[in-house]
Amino acid sequence: MNNTVRIDKWLWAVRLFKTRSLAADACKKGRIMVNNVPTSKPSKEIKVGDTIQVRKNPITYSFKVLQLSENRMGAKLVPDFMENITPKDQLDIFEINKAAAFGLRDKGTGRPTKRDRRDIENFAMQISENSFEWNLDEEE
Repeated sequence: MNNTVRIDKWLWAVRLFKTRSLAADACKKGRIMVNNVPTSKPSKEIKVGDTIQVRKNPITYSFKVLQLSENRMGAKLVPDFMENITPKDQLDIFEINKAAAFGLRDKGTGRPTKRDRRDIENFAMQISENSFEWNLDEEE
């Protein structure tokens, strides 16, 4: 087996991206870093021991390469090929965003109706208008 493998193939093989072309696009857009160095080419070769950082908004995941593979594998085999070393502060950001997205509705109430959506949008507009009001009278 080779001592190196293309970054796009490895990202796809360990199931971080659904398709290899999505992995290649992430590389081209600068969302992938190898050992804290941005890579813009999907042909970048990685080896065992490298640290891969994948930016998927709003957080940046970090993984340590344990083994190499060019072939897609089952989800149960992934922990043998990579170790998730994402810092706790990044995971906290993910939890906060997840809670904010689902905190607006009670569990089990189903999908928002058209009326609910309009109410949510109106509420969001009121908040944004109030929080960014300019007081021009004070400047004069």
